[in-house]
Amino acid sequence: MNINLSLSHRGDEPEKSVLYIVGTPIGNFNDISARALNILKNVSLIACEDTRQTKKLMNKFEIKNKLISFNKNNGFEKISGIINDLKIGKSIALVSDAGMPGICDPGEELVKSARLNKFDVICIPGACALITALVASGMPSSSFVFNGFLPKKKKNREQVLLEITKQEKTTVLFESPHRLKKLLNELKDYCGGEREIQVFRELTKKYEEQIGNNVDMVINFFGEKEVIGEITVVIKGINKKQKLNFDEFQIRSELKELINAGLTLSAASKYIAKKNNLTKSEIYSLY
Repeated sequence: MNINLSLSHRGDEPEKSVLYIVGTPIGNFNDISARALNILKNVSLIACEDTRQTKKLMNKFEIKNKLISFNKNNGFEKISGIINDLKIGKSIALVSDAGMPGICDPGEELVKSARLNKFDVICIPGACALITALVASGMPSSSFVFNGFLPKKKKNREQVLLEITKQEKTTVLFESPHRLKKLLNELKDYCGGEREIQVFRELTKKYEEQIGNNVDMVINFFGEKEVIGEITVVIKGINKKQKLNFDEFQIRSELKELINAGLTLSAASKYIAKKNNLTKSEIYSLY
């Protein structure tokens, strides 16, 4: 058995020419570790998603250090400069606005580049919204699917929603507050109002909310309210032993005929679902 022991006994941190992936709080500042604070205080520089957000954390713990912006708009342009800094012996910390870097941000490309250039990449673990929501939901968590933010393009978005309708594992999503209601209505359309979900808003913060138990309940909860804050959605998978209570052959034949006639899968499924008082997910399961 081959075991790489090169990282088993590190010297005093931070070390030269090392990229540190530093987890920061997702809301409550008290969730940061002493090790993370030491790294942020003593590295050569900190690459952060938004310098203004990271500055709040730095001010809270009276840390002064050099900050550079590294986000989805400029990340790819700055990778080469960061790699050059590592080459001359600088230690660098990568942080996101909240949680673990590299999840739904360009951090993964920087890590990939650092490894290709043979630099050590050390993760300083911290809070993570998707794991926090998953374990708090009470839904099966040994195996799950993380889809991040759903695509904005209609075709790509419908494809992911279709996958969720058939998914037996728990699914975790991120969503922006101004698009949450749209997502909830889409989940009702595709998965049905009884599909079990939990919506987490402002995790670890003073006004944290955990809203569930199913799609209809969450839609009613938000109603006409303005949705604000960070949103994480956990969706329970389907029971593979569930039996459909309608004529599968007849529905499947009608679906095939409509698609052959030129209708999209979405349009054909919507028509058949409405006609037979079924959900889109039940129709999709036959496709």
